[in-house]
Amino acid sequence: MKIKANLISGRTADQGAHLEAKTHKGYFDACTYCELNSADLERLSASEGNSLKVTTEFGDVVVFAKANDGNPDGLAFIPMGPWANAVLSPDTHGCGMPGFKGVPAEIEVTDEKPLDMKSLMKKYLED
Repeated sequence: MKIKANLISGRTADQGAHLEAKTHKGYFDACTYCELNSADLERLSASEGNSLKVTTEFGDVVVFAKANDGNPDGLAFIPMGPWANAVLSPDTHGCGMPGFKGVPAEIEVTDEKPLDMKSLMKKYLED
């Protein structure tokens, strides 16, 4: 089962607190999740902590499911960082920053686990 979602990204306090140690587990935990509301998680037959594969026209990434009932139906949020960057447009429109909002995505449950920072960077280099 897949759902379609509007993917957004942005800074979080936890993600920002770990910026200086991006290979540390704290940064991994702060960035490798996708927030969906409970209804969207239910449509996926997913629970918090399950692995989700998020796919856009720019790539795919595996992150953990996290519930946030403040999100409307069909809105997915991944904290700013390398895992979000894997599925956001690389086009910066001349300003140096990619578009972090409004990226059409498909989300599904997967048995894969999120890659650690070094493995994710290696995947980027291979693609």
